[in-house]
Amino acid sequence: MSGPLMNHGSTHAKPRVLVTGAAGFIGSHLTEALLAAGHTVTGVDAFTPYYDPELKRANLAGFRDHAGFTFFEADLRTADLAPLLDGVEWVFHQAAQPGVRASWGEGFVDYTGHNLVATQRLLGASRAAGVARFVHASSSSVYGAITEERTSETSPLRPISPYGVTKVAAEALVGAYHREFGLHVNHLRYFTVCGPRQRPDMAFPRILKALYREEAFPLLGDGSQERDFTFVGDIVRANLLTAQRGRAGAVYNIGGGNPIALRDAIAILEECTGRKAVIEHRPRADGDPPRTAADLTLARNDLGYQPEVTLAEALRSEAEWFAGPQGPLALEARA
Repeated sequence: MSGPLMNHGSTHAKPRVLVTGAAGFIGSHLTEALLAAGHTVTGVDAFTPYYDPELKRANLAGFRDHAGFTFFEADLRTADLAPLLDGVEWVFHQAAQPGVRASWGEGFVDYTGHNLVATQRLLGASRAAGVARFVHASSSSVYGAITEERTSETSPLRPISPYGVTKVAAEALVGAYHREFGLHVNHLRYFTVCGPRQRPDMAFPRILKALYREEAFPLLGDGSQERDFTFVGDIVRANLLTAQRGRAGAVYNIGGGNPIALRDAIAILEECTGRKAVIEHRPRADGDPPRTAADLTLARNDLGYQPEVTLAEALRSEAEWFAGPQGPLALEARA
């Protein structure tokens, strides 16, 4: 593990926090919000090559020099984790190997390493450090192809991808540390997160890239697949509420509340950009469920969580970021 890239002394009354995956899509937004709220934050990221690490480094730009922020470039599978947890009271475990399609085949070893081995090591180190709250980022992929109108936290876990299998297993690991050692844990099952800094392998950045370049977009399936898209700012707020109010051991769905067909989301992006998409239909991807829809009753009752940003607002902000000075188009032009 390399030493801290950014290490500035700062004392706050609020809990000191560790964010894993701090340079990623959700982790960078969460880190910004925690710093803005007055927390001292330690961030860690391995800059894995799943997508261009320069995009992750750009995600750090807004807070890399913040007085309350310390950053380690480290791999949770192998690094000494004790320095990361020194004085930490809250852990937000956002780091993971993402992506459904890439989890099939030989690449699965990366999923077991980053999603299971890293999580188990972090749990052990958190227990040793006396961490008060451990918030684990899970995924709606644990549910698989749903049969009910909306999935609740008690719905069967029937993942249909190797990625989903590792997220179920990671939840089981986290739960074991709660039951055996009394670690205060929560799981947040995210439903398709979108917004500025979204991973480039996900649908909206790929659609935006095709729109701005006036290229064809390869749509997997017929576009009727529905997703409960969730704005990243709502995800961040859910994490903060969970650290403050989550019942020990509880699992919470975190979604946008209004599932929409992908083809209708593409129409919103066309309106946001003033451009017309050229669609090339391709076969449905393996492990891609036809619909996701979150029952938010438990998160609403326990946490006071309610999604605040509409999909149209979320996509407008993502389109502005994508074409802006810190977005992928500008980064590509400077390369």
